[in-house]
Amino acid sequence: MPDAATAGSALEAVLRRDRTLVQASLAALTALAWGYLLWLALGMGMSVDGMVGVARSWTTSEFVLMFVMWTVMMVGMMTPSAAPMVLIYARVGRQATLQGKPLAATGFFAGGYLLAWSAFALAATAAQWGLHRALLLTPMMASANTMLSGAVLIVAGVYQWTPVKQACLRHCQAPLSFILQLGGFRRALRRSLALGLRHGLYCIGCCWALMLLLFVGGVMNLLWIAVLSIVVLAEKVMPAGNWLPRVTGVVLFGAGIVVLSGAFS
Repeated sequence: MPDAATAGSALEAVLRRDRTLVQASLAALTALAWGYLLWLALGMGMSVDGMVGVARSWTTSEFVLMFVMWTVMMVGMMTPSAAPMVLIYARVGRQATLQGKPLAATGFFAGGYLLAWSAFALAATAAQWGLHRALLLTPMMASANTMLSGAVLIVAGVYQWTPVKQACLRHCQAPLSFILQLGGFRRALRRSLALGLRHGLYCIGCCWALMLLLFVGGVMNLLWIAVLSIVVLAEKVMPAGNWLPRVTGVVLFGAGIVVLSGAFS
């Protein structure tokens, strides 16, 4: 019969293998999402006129196409910041399995998280449709109206200072504590999916205003998307995450004032 040290080493080997598999899966998912966005940007010219009709009304297929684009974009932007929580779930799940009390597969938790961002993608698609109808977007899906750009910058900057932002950010920085407050991870598939969904909703509460900035810099400006992705990730993982949103908020608010000043000059 193996001793405790041997059993512990075997467990750690299994956990390391699982961690590697989950990391590889998340990396592959992120890479596929970014690859799709790059293909759109380079292969299709990536303008709103290239993806949907120039008419003010979209067809159903064009709406679906834009929804898919937004969903893939959210997957590419948000998966890296969700990785720590998914890895924790995978580790806890493996230990629970070895104890004869398996949790729902990690994919259900991650799927719930991405489902939340898919709902956000649907809302963003509807917003883009409205802006397109109002002729407020350029062919590169950026704001064509200086006042709109300034207002979005100011809203995003102010939101960075709000208690709601701080509360959601605390959850995203330490989601395990929140999940433990809810009773821990779930064995039932539906409840695990719901837990991931709830985690995703908190992340939306943390980041939705930053996502609106895509309409300022360009919905498919890959450099702008990368910058926003880095800011979101930094807020969640850096020790300076508590004050970083406030600094970012000041910068965004100041930029909004400058933009609006130009509109009235």
